[in-house]
Amino acid sequence: MTKWNLWLVLIGMLSVSSWLALEVGSDGSRKARQVHFSSLVLDTHIDTTLKLKDQSWDFSQEHTTGHVDLPRLKKGGLDGAFFSIYMPGTVTGPQAVNDSLERIASVYRLVELHKESLVLCTSASEVRRAGHMGKVAVLLGMEGGHMINNSLHILRMYAQLGIRYLTLTHSVNTGWADSSNDSPVHGGLTEFGQRVVEELNRLGVLVDVSHVSDDTFWDAVEVSEAPMIASHSSCRALSNHRRNMSDEMIKALGSRGGVIQITFVDQFLATDHQSNAETLRKQGSGGNDAGTGQDPVLLVDWEKIVDHIDHAVQVAGVEHVGLGSDFDGADMPSGMEDVTFLPKITKALLERGYEESQVRGILGENTLSLLQKVESVSQMIRVREESK
Repeated sequence: MTKWNLWLVLIGMLSVSSWLALEVGSDGSRKARQVHFSSLVLDTHIDTTLKLKDQSWDFSQEHTTGHVDLPRLKKGGLDGAFFSIYMPGTVTGPQAVNDSLERIASVYRLVELHKESLVLCTSASEVRRAGHMGKVAVLLGMEGGHMINNSLHILRMYAQLGIRYLTLTHSVNTGWADSSNDSPVHGGLTEFGQRVVEELNRLGVLVDVSHVSDDTFWDAVEVSEAPMIASHSSCRALSNHRRNMSDEMIKALGSRGGVIQITFVDQFLATDHQSNAETLRKQGSGGNDAGTGQDPVLLVDWEKIVDHIDHAVQVAGVEHVGLGSDFDGADMPSGMEDVTFLPKITKALLERGYEESQVRGILGENTLSLLQKVESVSQMIRVREESK
């Protein structure tokens, strides 16, 4: 074999992930790779659950589409993720309950099929134990309060099944809370909505304020005894999208012990997708120079994720920021095409001057600490109830 043929073979063998591994170490930043793969890396929102309905789709195989599967998850160093239990907010009533149970069952089945690699976790200690076992922690988050069908009994059932956060609304209002993407009708939380928040505290389930209206957020702040989570949101100061959080909201979330999980969704990172140096041109063969007569499509660069992390850290403090990608649920920025690219965030944070312990916090330890705090509040509430 000639040197030229050998070179072609080597090029062909380089996958996206192996390229990333080389890139991380190519400029002397082996430390970044060591920090990333020795850290507990948690993602609080992936929509891979929706793919589990397709019996022909195999989680254990590496795919060329989508963002998450087991081989790519391991290449990206992701140690745990909240699998979103999602359905449109327009699906309500008994149908919403039935469909949510089917989605929960599909995650249980996934763990059963891959028990050598995955383990279902419902507490911070179980997540830590999964890491010691070399397994991926699978957690459950419910994206939309409409799935409780206005019933605290059903909410308790979900908690028993392992749901560990409830997003109070999705893109439409519920009967008891206003959404950020709908016209307000309640002015925030209704009296029943306040009871939902209180019950979540009692159950040890995180109150998730992503997707909610500003008024709903502030009502939840007033009601919740436990620190809250924004499972997949970014900063309104950098991208003026109503799904993002204002500085006042981020500060209030952090001051009460909560964590904002920066999402990777391109439209939330840069509203107009055209942020000067942070955008890239997406070109086909020849791109705009090929004489198509069409304007090039502008994409958000992945480093905007780190910009939003930086901003949230400045507003709330480094211990109140984490990662909530929305992999498999939305378009990702250029350079963060799937989970294998996660080590780039670690490298960028270290290059921006973050200490190793701070990076580990953002990657997952802050989220684990939040889980522990919510569990402690739940125990306190139960003891208080028993003493009455």
